[in-house]
Formats: sequence, structure tokens, C-alpha cells
Amino acid sequence: MANQLFVSGFLSMAEALARVFIIIIVAGILVRKKIISQEHINALSKVTVIVLLPSLVFANTLQHFNPDTLPYWWTLPLYGFAMSFVGVLFASGVFAIDFRKQRNLIAVSSMQNAGYLVLPIGQVVYPEHFTEFALITFLFILGYNPLLWTLGKYFVTSTDKKIDFSYKTLITPPAVANILSLIIVLLGWQKFFPDVFVGSVDLIGQAAVPVATFVLGATLGSVSLRKFPKLVNILRVIFVKYLLLPIATILILYYFNIGKTHPLLADFFVIQAAAAPATGLIIQVRAYGGDVQKVAGMMLITYLVCLLALPFWIALWHTLI
Repeated sequence: MANQLFVSGFLSMAEALARVFIIIIVAGILVRKKIISQEHINALSKVTVIVLLPSLVFANTLQHFNPDTLPYWWTLPLYGFAMSFVGVLFASGVFAIDFRKQRNLIAVSSMQNAGYLVLPIGQVVYPEHFTEFALITFLFILGYNPLLWTLGKYFVTSTDKKIDFSYKTLITPPAVANILSLIIVLLGWQKFFPDVFVGSVDLIGQAAVPVATFVLGATLGSVSLRKFPKLVNILRVIFVKYLLLPIATILILYYFNIGKTHPLLADFFVIQAAAAPATGLIIQVRAYGGDVQKVAGMMLITYLVCLLALPFWIALWHTLI
């Protein structure tokens, strides 16, 4: 019985991941064949950061977030923030010896693809509960996105030069849209925004997921196969991303018996803990600068590992509960 649960969970998760990876593979091929140029990728990255992602965040918050229907909604943003912050602490400890030189890998180790990868998975694996799954994802991202687009951006766009931190570098369009839209809803001001306006913003935002995934694939496709990150760095990133975070998450869920009381929520946390690095990281490097080759090379490797790691952890979790 346990073996059947493991195999079933593994296969369903692998199928969900395959859908996303098809887009990534097609984009990579277009780059390899020089149908898509680096200028095209850079332009798409900037459009995604400045227009598409803020539109997606703003419209989704105004349309779907209702604090009255979920009294404890505020805990999910806290979990979203906490999971990645703990990941940053784990990664900082693992990379403490050469922190300045490798701090761009801290973001890759700790910032997961909380929406673009997780939502398609939920749609495939939990079709009958996808509305609830999407709401959980959305509330989780409310707390996660500000960290991704502030601390995550600061780490991933850094180089091995002297740290030149500035609070101005933390102000990005997606972060502003996230905070602003949350304030609007909490104050009840969303009623002052006409449906036609929010619908137009939503229409633009709907392009964010496929375009961001395409940018990720195009960037990964442009990575030189002759130059990958050092093996020791690969092992350190995988250790944090696919061992420390999933194990810590599963231990907490198991201890508090969340798998019995809230099975969908527990599955969601396991998926988040074992998800591949955030698409936003590669977009940030493209739009704001940094070591593109190093980050993209590590992203390529971690996404390949994710094809096995994520199905493994969700399948293992199902056998435990």
C-alpha cells in the first residue's frame, strides 16, 4: 500500500512538472536555434518586471482576496515569509565561508517558484480542490513576494565585488504592487476601482506566468553547456534546496499532525519546500544585472534535479500520513 501511494504521488507530480518543462524546453530550443536573441530576452524580462508581474499581483489581490471569508488569512503570508527566510538562514550558514563571493547563490537556494510552478501543479494534481489551492497559494505569495523582490533581488543581482547595499535597490514594481494592493483591500478601497479597470489590469497580468516561464526557458537555453558552477556550489545549493528545507517542513507538518487536519494545506507546504528556484530570480538578473551565466547555470541544474526531487518528497509525505 505504501509503495502504491509513493508511486501514485510521484507520477502525478511528475506529470504536472512535465507541462511546465515543455514550455521551458521550447523556449530553450528557440534560443539555441537563434530564433530568439538575447535582446529579445532582455526586453521580455523588463516588460515582465515593469508591467506584467505588477499587473498580475494588483489584479489578483483586488479580485480574489477577501479577509472576511478567511479569518486566519494573515497566517499564510507569515508562513510564506517564514519559509523563505528560514531558507535564507540555512543557505547563509552553508555559504558562510565564502558568503560575499557566493551570496547570489543564497537566493537560488532559498527562494522557490511559489506561483508559476506551484499553480500548474495544483491544477493538475488537485483539480477538484484547485480553487482552494489557488487561494492558499495567493495568500502565501502575499508574504513571500516582498521577500523575493527585496532580499532575493539584493542577493541574486550581487557579484563578488564589495557589498553596496542601498534601500533603493529593494524598491521594485512587483514589490510595490504587492504592498499597495494589500493596503487597498485591507482598507476596503477596492470598491472604488471599476471592474472594467481591474479587468483590464488582470488581462495584462494573465500574460505574466507564460511569459515569465518562457523567459526562464530562454535564459536557461542560452546557458553555455561548457561552463557550469563548481561542483561544491552545486552540492551546497541542492543540500539546502532539496534536503534541508523539505526535511524541516515535513518534520514540522508531521509533528503538528497537519496532514490529518488539513491535508491540502500540508501538501501545499511540501510542494513549496521542494519547488525549484523562483522564475523571478532569473528575471531580476536579466533586468537589474548580476552574474547571469552563474545564476542561470545553477538554475538549469536545480530545475533538472527538481524533476525527481519534488515528486519524491510529495510521494514520501503521502506514505507518512
